[in-house]
Amino acid sequence: MSSCFSRYIISAKQVRKHYAAKEVKPQTKLIENDTLTLSVASVGADTLPMLLLIHGAPGSLWGYMNLLDDPDLQRQFHIVSVDRIGYGKSRLKMRKFVTSIEQQAQALLPVLALNRSDEKVTILGRSYGAPIAAQLVSLMPEKVKELIMVSPVIDPEKERFYWFSKFGKNSFVQLFLPGEFNTATAEKYSHAEELRKLMPVWKSLDVRTTVIQGGNDWIGDPSNIEFAKKHIKSKRAQFIFLFNAGHMLTFTHSDMIKEMLLRSRMFQDKIAVKMH
Repeated sequence: MSSCFSRYIISAKQVRKHYAAKEVKPQTKLIENDTLTLSVASVGADTLPMLLLIHGAPGSLWGYMNLLDDPDLQRQFHIVSVDRIGYGKSRLKMRKFVTSIEQQAQALLPVLALNRSDEKVTILGRSYGAPIAAQLVSLMPEKVKELIMVSPVIDPEKERFYWFSKFGKNSFVQLFLPGEFNTATAEKYSHAEELRKLMPVWKSLDVRTTVIQGGNDWIGDPSNIEFAKKHIKSKRAQFIFLFNAGHMLTFTHSDMIKEMLLRSRMFQDKIAVKMH
């Protein structure tokens, strides 16, 4: 099982090899306080508007390498990708797993302090990272300009389990699996209940929100977009359904997502010019 899952883990060696010949390399740092350690990688001037990237389960901040490396995005954003609690070097002290969506979101609040620009933050969450992104927005709506949820797993009644899911709960099997997969398993078995707790958040979302869903998504049920349409009441929400697309839209449809981000940035610049 460990061998099968290794393709989802990007090792430090792979990261070093990837960036060995690249002129622009992300800066990595640890945010630490009395209760937690957060691992982040960032690229672009910190005076630019922040684009915060939140990964799914399993995953890591390096799962957004293609967006971190994009020169057009680098010129327009301070791109910050973060390891969620339980992944990479991100940890809550004295806690092995954090399955609470609210606690995961609260743990990310110190990242928003990295925003040195005069503009609000754009937050993009993928898969299991999407509901955590929404919860983060609800905690600090005054600091967020836009929420983008890609392949979101948000409907508590559509949580998918697979034949191998039960093996991940076996304490003996866990000894042979990467820590990130044990964290993902713990999240998996509490996710439906955590999503039920999140229900009030959808009605209160009042930032510009985009939901992007693939019709051939085998990890997140494609009907998650219908759940989003039903429960997100904001008039500033848009819903994009890609009939033949799968789950990893930040790779397969990166150009579309990039164009969306840049268009939003240009729109903000035009507003700023008019105000002056």
